[in-house]
Amino acid sequence: MQKKQSDSVLILPDIRSTYNVGAIFRTADAVGIAKIYLVGITPAPLDRFGKVRSDIAKSALGAEMTVPWEQCARIIPLITRLKKAGYTIIAIEQSERSVDYKKVRVSGPTAFILGNEVTGISQSVLSKCDIIAEIPMHGSKESLNVSVATGIALFRMLGR
Repeated sequence: MQKKQSDSVLILPDIRSTYNVGAIFRTADAVGIAKIYLVGITPAPLDRFGKVRSDIAKSALGAEMTVPWEQCARIIPLITRLKKAGYTIIAIEQSERSVDYKKVRVSGPTAFILGNEVTGISQSVLSKCDIIAEIPMHGSKESLNVSVATGIALFRMLGR
């Protein structure tokens, strides 16, 4: 089967769990994400000494070697750079200005931002986004695990 590469990227600001990062790499590979930006404290597939992080590799199952990635210290300059390059910025988050993720269709270069497991995406970042897409919750919990939300949102919005 021919793999379809997209021109979409992921931005992961301050994701704490190495297992979530690994699972997101695996999903990114599955949907053809072009690159992942690891921002702030988000752990990278290689530690600061250049050694493979086995905890990320365990859940990524090799996707950490097939999906290009870059570490960035701060998210706002990254968003500014991507906007100047023609990217639409979409946050996956709950907000008073969010729209149902099922109504969002992606065309052209898109950057998806996924939030921290506890605090989500900050208001200062949300204010820079073109679209805030929300996955409606029907149970007693407010949100999904970030790696699960990534899979649901990307497969739907990228039409995979």
